Amino acid sequence: MKFTTPRALCTTLFLLSAFSASPVWAHAHLQQQTPPADAEVSPAPQALTLNFSEGIEANFSGVTLKGADGKTLKTGKATRSESDKTQLIVPLPEALASGIYTVEWHVVSVDGHKTKGQYQFSVK
Repeated sequence: MKFTTPRALCTTLFLLSAFSASPVWAHAHLQQQTPPADAEVSPAPQALTLNFSEGIEANFSGVTLKGADGKTLKTGKATRSESDKTQLIVPLPEALASGIYTVEWHVVSVDGHKTKGQYQFSVK
């Protein structure tokens, strides 16, 4: 088999593209939250709403809300919005008092990848 310049060029370009392409790793990243991160809100929220970059599996996702003292506060069950598969909603059955709160979240995206993170907000 005789290699010609065009064939060698095509082979070289193919090999370069095959070995230099980075794999795509899809993860659900937190894009927006209510109340917003580092915000001071008034009145206290009745729910936490977290919006992710891709669809999430609600059965394998959750949120923990902690007060300034580090104690975990009671929340309702985290559910995925029926109209938006990227949105996780966590009801707050009791009114939050003034203070700083930390939201710790973990989600599994629809393709099975896990991510987690945290943010804070305060109630005036």
